[in-house]
Amino acid sequence: MRIARFLLGDVPQYAFVQKDEKDGKDYLVALDGYPLGSRPVSPTGERHALDEDGVRLLAPVIPSKIYGLAKNYEAHARHMYEKGQSTIAHAPEDMVIFSKPSTSVIGPDDPIVLPPFSDDMNFEPEVAVVIGRIAKNVPVDKAMDYVLGFTCVNDVTLRDLQSGDPMWTRAKGFDTSCPLGPWIETDLDWRDAHISFRLNGEDVPLASGTTADLIHGIPEQISAISSFSTLLPGDVIMTGTPNASGHLAPGDEAVVEVEGIGRLRNVVVRG
Repeated sequence: MRIARFLLGDVPQYAFVQKDEKDGKDYLVALDGYPLGSRPVSPTGERHALDEDGVRLLAPVIPSKIYGLAKNYEAHARHMYEKGQSTIAHAPEDMVIFSKPSTSVIGPDDPIVLPPFSDDMNFEPEVAVVIGRIAKNVPVDKAMDYVLGFTCVNDVTLRDLQSGDPMWTRAKGFDTSCPLGPWIETDLDWRDAHISFRLNGEDVPLASGTTADLIHGIPEQISAISSFSTLLPGDVIMTGTPNASGHLAPGDEAVVEVEGIGRLRNVVVRG
């Protein structure tokens, strides 16, 4: 099942995304209610095509908090070392956890704004986990019971600020640094989800990988984070970028794709 958040006029709404068997197109089936709440939702009877005038997809959630894991793939840890962005050539044994504020979130087709104080913006394509119910001190073997679904995320990072900021607050937490979308997919092979990144319509992805190569798996991440922070419905965990990251410049079209979820597209502009 796919759950989207969209704007029609001035009113944000939630919807199920369903494919019409007759024309093969995806439609938004508008919902009455909040899919991340305790009460059931129901269709309103309204249906909108994704390309209908006035319809715009939004970030599928506005989380209270976003956590991410750094160097959670060996290939990415080596890449950062080779680029001089890390002093070690392998992934650390313990999880390296950082956070982004909710104000960093944008949706599909929203602009990623390169701040005036940076000249080195990088992309990091990842699978994001969306929490479905309150999670605290969750054991690993129960962790997936707390997941609503998954979405695409681009963990946009300012590399020139990252090395001088041990907390990575500005480097990873600036406005527009967390594109999410296009929707939440509740049914995904999260053990082997394939991730790719394409720049400016190139046929060959600049980065690709699979969650099968995660050092710390998704259940382990949920368990570890919930041990120190209560996760709320709609909170997001960025699970790590699989290998190479690369430079983004104003005018670039950045597309994150996760097989089984869809494509997340954004364009970079100079702030």
